Amino acid sequence: MKRLFLAVLALAPAACETTPVPGEGESVVLVHGLGRSPASMALLAQRLKWAGYRIENVGYESLTAPFPEQVATLAAAVDACCDDSPRVHFVGHSLGGLVIRRYLAEVSPPRLGRVVLLAPPSGGSHFVEWLGDVPAAVDALGPVGSSLGTDSTDLPATLPPPDYEMGIIAGSRSVQPIGPLAIPGPDDGIVSVEQARVEGVPMLVLPRTHFLIMNSRHTATAVIRFLRTGDFEGAVE
Repeated sequence: MKRLFLAVLALAPAACETTPVPGEGESVVLVHGLGRSPASMALLAQRLKWAGYRIENVGYESLTAPFPEQVATLAAAVDACCDDSPRVHFVGHSLGGLVIRRYLAEVSPPRLGRVVLLAPPSGGSHFVEWLGDVPAAVDALGPVGSSLGTDSTDLPATLPPPDYEMGIIAGSRSVQPIGPLAIPGPDDGIVSVEQARVEGVPMLVLPRTHFLIMNSRHTATAVIRFLRTGDFEGAVE
């Protein structure tokens, strides 16, 4: 049984585009979403390691810290991890994508590579607005989570457009019953496909849910494709 497990593990990189590039050694900074931890990005981190990247899986207080503090946590992690990297890429899930965008709006890191956002509430979330009528839910979301609505004064609307290479992977599968009632159009249960968009930014839509999109091998393949080439073409057949 042990030999069988080791054989399966050895073959696992073949599940997505993970053949190491000789001498690549570039860094990927991963940032998790609201109410999650670096553990939620662990599978994607491993697939990126198989592809030859150095990984910094950043944790931050997503439910209790104010947004500027979350951004400062990311900035400190980047300063500590990546000075010797030839390029530094960023991949963020949900709120983590907004933390990345604010950081890159304030800082222009040398050797900046590409950025991929997974299920980001770029235009806010109608689901969060729906939860706004439930006081207990607002408390559970925390100060930043409760500001992820679609109003022009909400957090997503305050972020400037990217002036770097960025791609978005949105989900279109919802397994919770409220999504179709609260969110117009295809959605991942939390964010609609349209709300994930940023004008002028290439986007790939996968049939995945908001909470598990980062664990999909197709997501990993698409992320690696974008980090290497700047597009999603041919990432998912």
